[in-house]
Amino acid sequence: MTDLDTLRQSWLTRIADASDEAALEEARVAAIGKKGEVSLKMRELGKMSPEERQTAGPALNALKNELTSALAARKESFANAALEERLRSEWMDVSLSPRPMRQGSIHPISQVTEEVTAIFADMGYSVAEGPQIETDWYNFDALNIPSHHPARAEMDTFYTARAEGDDRPPHVLRTHTSPVQIRHMQKHGAPCRIIAPGRVYRADYDQTHTPMFHQVEGLALGEDISMANLKWTLEEFFSAFFGREVRTRFRASHFPFTEPSAEVDIQCSWENGQVRVGEGDSWLEVLGSGMVHPHVLKSGGIDTTKFQGFAFGMGIDRMAMLKYGIPDLRAFFDSDLRWLRHYGFSALDRPMVQAGV
Repeated sequence: MTDLDTLRQSWLTRIADASDEAALEEARVAAIGKKGEVSLKMRELGKMSPEERQTAGPALNALKNELTSALAARKESFANAALEERLRSEWMDVSLSPRPMRQGSIHPISQVTEEVTAIFADMGYSVAEGPQIETDWYNFDALNIPSHHPARAEMDTFYTARAEGDDRPPHVLRTHTSPVQIRHMQKHGAPCRIIAPGRVYRADYDQTHTPMFHQVEGLALGEDISMANLKWTLEEFFSAFFGREVRTRFRASHFPFTEPSAEVDIQCSWENGQVRVGEGDSWLEVLGSGMVHPHVLKSGGIDTTKFQGFAFGMGIDRMAMLKYGIPDLRAFFDSDLRWLRHYGFSALDRPMVQAGV
């Protein structure tokens, strides 16, 4: 037996006899580590003649590779043994029921936004979007809202802060999604049919008002659009949204951005503190509307000698309250109702208001 055969047998035995990973690591360092026995012999190759290196070199490389493989196999055997021991000592009852997982649901505001969007999409309306921080011009001036209008006061509108010396025009958190209509007219012109759903902000907070809420506004422009088209559109929407025929009533009103303007009421009944939509002889105001004012059309770059149209705006949050019986608008934002098994909203046992069934 040659010296390499003896060396090989010695180290394979030591590796096989290693009792744990610590002993195995000691064997690795002693055999093929930087100063290991096999490594030192490989350094002696430089002192050999070319003929000797041709024989000894491959033999030493083969020995090192064999020992490396033996070390890896022994290390894997320790890992397998540890796993087997863990499997023997640990247990799991697969017949037990799993831990309950909370199930999410669509928030009512998101759901109603999707419902409203789908209904208007069936009537040929597309969705338009715009920034939530608007210039004073887009939010007020372009919509024919005069400088003395109460909505422009800081007690009603959130103005963004300005550093000293910043002379840029005022910016506000938009108070309605009407600026989206101006931007759409400027970019796409007429004719058009759009809705603009989104978040809006006003300094108000009570049972039916929150500082941040959601609106959807509609705009339709064409050469022969009239109030009759507006009335048909809204009646079709309400009937589809509430799932039953809903009569409407238009009352003359005033808005700076429409002329003529109308408040829109829907048919309802009041019974035991609840309002039911689509039945009875009472009326509930739900939105404002009218024919777009010529000044607003001009702000959007529309030729008022050729085009006219209507606009309307309603609160998505309020529509959700009416349809799903949610008594307080603030519940959408500051209450943990563990909301509302998808589409069932079962967390509310006794709604104050609900759609008729």
